[in-house]
Amino acid sequence: MSQRIGELVLEKPPGVVGPNAVIQLARALKEGPGPEAAQDIFAAAGCQDLLAHPPSEMVDERIPAQLFETLWQKLPDAIARRVAEDAGRRTGRYILENRIPSLVQKILRRLPPPIALRLLTIAIGRNAWTFAGSGPCRVRPRNPAVIEIARNPVRMPDCIWHQAVFAELFGELVAGDVLVRHPQCCRSGSNVCRFEVVLGTARTEVARAQLAGPANGM
Repeated sequence: MSQRIGELVLEKPPGVVGPNAVIQLARALKEGPGPEAAQDIFAAAGCQDLLAHPPSEMVDERIPAQLFETLWQKLPDAIARRVAEDAGRRTGRYILENRIPSLVQKILRRLPPPIALRLLTIAIGRNAWTFAGSGPCRVRPRNPAVIEIARNPVRMPDCIWHQAVFAELFGELVAGDVLVRHPQCCRSGSNVCRFEVVLGTARTEVARAQLAGPANGM
């Protein structure tokens, strides 16, 4: 059985992700480069129907993957990155406003950051199917916290969208100065997309290591 979205014909979906990967990208495009850019990119990706009628349910993971791929094809790299980051931030805010109960948010904000970091990382791992699709996801709830998506189906340059989502969530619920890094990416040939959320003294150690540069001149 196939599904038709505009001109993009999809066979049986291999995996699904949350609709905000599409909805918030559309909004970021409209309020950034403009409505014409949004029309151009969604049409080129074969997803123009989703611009007029945003999805209300989970979507085939190949839809946002194609949209983000088209985003970089149609716009200069710097602008595509800004749009993807904006879309990720919007997605994070949507999750905060609609998916995480206010009581849970209050508790996380009052906890010591290392404990909040651990609990939020575990919760993200349990709900990874909403953003990882068919890509197996595992987390390590320590400091730095690690989130890995194997065969990330919605990869893009530096996975800007994912970094922005995590930055919004951890920045609001754990600590305002968390650092989100993306040292490994499927797009660059790695088997996994690895994201690290660094907090407190661990962040300082990471910064020092980056300033020191590679050991032994390599």
